[in-house]
Amino acid sequence: MNKIVISTGGGDAPGLNAVIFAVVKSATKLGWDVYGSRHGYRGFLDRDEMVRLTPADVEGITPIGGTILGTTNKGNPFSMPVKNFAGEEKLVNVSDKVMEGFRRMGFGCHIAVGGDGSLEIAHRFAELGMPVIGVPKTIDNDLEATDRTFGFDTAVSTATEALDKLHSTAKSHDRVMVVEVMGRDSGWIALYSGISGGADVILLPELPFDMDAVCAKITENELNGKHYAIVVVAEGAKEEGGEVRNRGKGETGREEALLGGIGEWVAEEIRQRIGKDTRSLVLGHLQRGGSPTTFDRLLALRFGSAAVRMAAEGLFDRMVAWTPPNMSAVLLEDAICCRKQVDLESDKVLTARSIGICLGDKE
Repeated sequence: MNKIVISTGGGDAPGLNAVIFAVVKSATKLGWDVYGSRHGYRGFLDRDEMVRLTPADVEGITPIGGTILGTTNKGNPFSMPVKNFAGEEKLVNVSDKVMEGFRRMGFGCHIAVGGDGSLEIAHRFAELGMPVIGVPKTIDNDLEATDRTFGFDTAVSTATEALDKLHSTAKSHDRVMVVEVMGRDSGWIALYSGISGGADVILLPELPFDMDAVCAKITENELNGKHYAIVVVAEGAKEEGGEVRNRGKGETGREEALLGGIGEWVAEEIRQRIGKDTRSLVLGHLQRGGSPTTFDRLLALRFGSAAVRMAAEGLFDRMVAWTPPNMSAVLLEDAICCRKQVDLESDKVLTARSIGICLGDKE
């Protein structure tokens, strides 16, 4: 073990650069050479996309958002979009070329930083013989095996700040403001920011909502002298008996549909049903950007350092997990088996109900 490689895949998240910094510094201290594969697995396929990383190269990157290596959510080597001579894009399995590149360049370990999709790909390469260690990254905080993923705290802080600012404009115009936040299958961002940002209604993917209940809450506000409301809705939320709204499949090579539209739909329903002046706002990728919070910086640094320690111990086909107060190694297979969803009986949900927040049901 004297030469390792790190890659960042999937959607970007604040804290990725902190992981890279910790990996480079920790590995260099052990006498190892560190390389970075640009845009996911591209460096394994094209030597020009593989870059040497020294402590000088990563100096000062910890507080910077994004990733110096770049990332992609349509770079699955087992189903990668490749253009033929006619200019047509087709999905091709290039995993054998990735394995060949890994061996040819003499790497002893691959540290793959990503969410459930990226870690599933990493696990498939581990089954092919690649020594892989996963680092969990998702602003949705939906990986079951770890208590928290870096990027989540920053995303929640961004969403909460937006809600804080919307209160004044909503109150000035007696409006209902509907804010759509990220959260495909898990409503952690909506729940945390909604409670902290003083929302009147929070709609989660875990709990199909009833528009009658949503409108009843806004009407109740009116009767109590509050003539505005803040509604937070996760992009994966859906009405009882309805479907998750999306904008189609997106680019070739992207396996999941592009979610979006539920915020505008909820706003229009409120407007038609009770006649309130209503606006909608999609925070979108704003939640992925910016400098990571102190919490996310520290967590990301701990993840990166722990990954190098696991490599030194030969703990492969595993993911670094934060199981407070320590870091631990869990099997990648177990880490990606299911997504962590909001427990509707949890203290946070009970807190929301206790302080008068409507969750879209009639409870």
